[in-house]
Amino acid sequence: MSRHPEVLWAQKSDKVYLTIALPDAKDISVKCEGEGLFCFSAVGVQGESFDFSMELFGNIVPEKKNVNDGFFLKLLALVLEEGSKTKAGLRNIMCSIQKEEKLWWKRLLKSEEKPAPYIKVDWNKWCDEDDEESASDTSDDNNAGYEKDDGSSEDEGMLYLPDLEKARGT
Repeated sequence: MSRHPEVLWAQKSDKVYLTIALPDAKDISVKCEGEGLFCFSAVGVQGESFDFSMELFGNIVPEKKNVNDGFFLKLLALVLEEGSKTKAGLRNIMCSIQKEEKLWWKRLLKSEEKPAPYIKVDWNKWCDEDDEESASDTSDDNNAGYEKDDGSSEDEGMLYLPDLEKARGT
């Protein structure tokens, strides 16, 4: 019997981010089709099978295929850098899915029914329409949703009280 891993999602106007919580997964298979069909399957640590498929709200740019038709086509594929990307880590699988049109989706799934209980919003990566316009476009998929080092110290914003021993003169 197949199980469903926890799936966290967030979006920007041009992308949808899916984080599939499945530590030490093996035999990972992700399929993105242009009509918005997303399919996932993998094997867990103890050999259990995990899989699910979702019909996304809108159309997407499918996963990039390996280009083997010459140097110039490979170069073109590198320059364009479009399409959906998947990166497997030790604790989860991150999918960055390129939307076909740059617009905000009302929800993740095409169906208006309540999503399955294993699909949840990723509030750490969530970006509102207003926030996206004011944020700079310097972030890339490798650190999307993660804290960036902005040069400020960790102590910034801390309230420091004077040394009471010195104040009393002892």
